[in-house]
Amino acid sequence: MKTTNLSKFQIWLLAIRPKTLPAAGAGVITGTALAYYDGKFAFLPALAALIGAILLQIGSNLANDVFDHLRGAESKERLGPTRVTQAGLLTPKEVQTGMWITFALAALVGVYLITVAGWAILLIGLTAILAAIAYTGPISDRGLGDLFVFLYFGVAAVVGTYYAQALTTSSAAWWMSVPIGLLIVNILVVNNLRDIDADKAAGKITLAVRMGVDVTRKEYAVLLAFSYLILPFVLAFGLVPAWTLLTWLSIPIALKVNRLVQTEAGRPLNQALAGSGQIALIYSILFFVGILVSSLL
Repeated sequence: MKTTNLSKFQIWLLAIRPKTLPAAGAGVITGTALAYYDGKFAFLPALAALIGAILLQIGSNLANDVFDHLRGAESKERLGPTRVTQAGLLTPKEVQTGMWITFALAALVGVYLITVAGWAILLIGLTAILAAIAYTGPISDRGLGDLFVFLYFGVAAVVGTYYAQALTTSSAAWWMSVPIGLLIVNILVVNNLRDIDADKAAGKITLAVRMGVDVTRKEYAVLLAFSYLILPFVLAFGLVPAWTLLTWLSIPIALKVNRLVQTEAGRPLNQALAGSGQIALIYSILFFVGILVSSLL
């Protein structure tokens, strides 16, 4: 991407990586859908959860941008989207300031959610911020990134959003956090598959570096399959209505993205990266549509 003559606004837009943000909303949409199904929907807590999730994603992106640069894990031959610190578009201090402002705004949203849903939200919020900061280094270097993403963008997002509205959890929320978590983990899987050689050279030992290209590709396919196959089991227990199988309308998109993952390498995987985020978002929206349709019939 050409970075000359970019305005300050365009540079910051590049830094926050807008294409990653839809995935941040997938868990909130799913948790809100389940709250609606159980008659517990609350607009303001749901909106706050969505804003908080997006702010945490932005903060995590900024932290990843600046800390990867400071530890020498980026190079000019980077295959992924432009990193503003490495490209010299923003100074490390500017990006760190933006990161702390973003996390502060997320904390303010968290204060509101605490007044609504209690101190359990504080635990989720604080650990999410700490994990986002620690992700570049202690977490990703030990191959724990996949687990981190699953727990916070799957379990915490779906169950936490449901809890913020219902003030309790449900079996359906716990179960549905699994497919959402797996779909969002696949975004990381593609990212690490694309960067496997660069990460290995930089001493960044992601799970993809540990497993190798072939196994990482299989991981993507397996997680994708489980994301769709779990729902019928949840249905069988009567936890969600049959109309939620509308999520399967996204399978053609999932198959198309999976073909890219299985056959491409390097920079072409950026398309699969964006596609994986779209799968998670579309899946969650179709799930919500299924909940709404079932409530109207």
